[in-house]
Amino acid sequence: MGERAPLRVAIAGLGFGLKVILPALRACPGAIPLVLWHRNSSRAAEAAAAEGLVGEHDFDALLRRDDLDAVIVATPPGPRYGLGRAVLEAGKHLLLEKPVSLRAEEAFSLQRLALERGLIGAVDFEYRAVPLFMQLAELLERGYVGEPWLVKLDWLMGSRADPTRPWNWYCQRSAGGGVLGALGTHAFDSLAWMFGPITDVQARLGTVIRQRPDPSRNNQLSACDSDDVAALTLRFDSGLVGQVNLSSVTRNGRGKWLEVHGSEGHLVLGSANQKDYVHGFSLSGGKAGASPVPISEDSRLAFPHTWPDGRIAPVARLLGWWADAIAENRPMIPGLAEGAASQAVMDAALAAADSGMVVQPIQH
Repeated sequence: MGERAPLRVAIAGLGFGLKVILPALRACPGAIPLVLWHRNSSRAAEAAAAEGLVGEHDFDALLRRDDLDAVIVATPPGPRYGLGRAVLEAGKHLLLEKPVSLRAEEAFSLQRLALERGLIGAVDFEYRAVPLFMQLAELLERGYVGEPWLVKLDWLMGSRADPTRPWNWYCQRSAGGGVLGALGTHAFDSLAWMFGPITDVQARLGTVIRQRPDPSRNNQLSACDSDDVAALTLRFDSGLVGQVNLSSVTRNGRGKWLEVHGSEGHLVLGSANQKDYVHGFSLSGGKAGASPVPISEDSRLAFPHTWPDGRIAPVARLLGWWADAIAENRPMIPGLAEGAASQAVMDAALAAADSGMVVQPIQH
């Protein structure tokens, strides 16, 4: 069998796309970057020249390229659905950042379209590729805690605690901004991966920084209505109850901590690192009332290489999974089904907070 041709990829979006996805893609042996897209032609050309790639601002022209196999859409949430649909309709494979869209119905329609066209869709839920998260999932599968009785996730960060941080799309609920989209979508996917489908949601949301200086208005203050903090209670299909607390404005927050308590023991995975969302995790566990003890990282799951930005290594691993799935013509996990499920929980949380009711995520 001959050597497999690399997946030829374009990146749409120059924020996370340049900081994380591009170095991750260059580290992935099964894929190569070809094109950088941004709707602003000057920005596209400047970024592409700096990286030795092709720059493009016309998305239709990008999709007409015969030398392109796949597109990664890493724009803000607002345009993701439209761009993602165009990618699939052009016969290209697709990887989306999360949240994958602004409404779950859009996400489910992308999943159906990919299936109809025989294309492989993926979603960048990179915590599925972080070694200690993978190890925790394996321990749960092997019954370390017995029957899970309670799961609790605190993700308390301070990245947006400075009220002078400029206003942008993140400040708008209608644009997909807020801590639910930024952190909650990851949390919902991780919990569904480990504990099964989430069947109902209760939520309370808070906007605590209600105005920010807007660069597009000479730094006059513009209103913010997206959620800065969220407190949620979840119920899973198994009957398990979960509690999730999220914040992007917690100056001295404890970081990200996941606790699982069960009939035979408990597991705790966490990091107090406020500067990096991947570096710094540790895992501990204990059996039936015993004090927790550290659990060493399984060398089987270790990254072959890491970067100062902890996000690059898991994204590189996930991109490798995507390239393999495309080459082998098999479904990708996490794929569009997982992206749609997470979006449905996010939608349910927003509806639950607005109504004060328990809301069931839609299923399509």
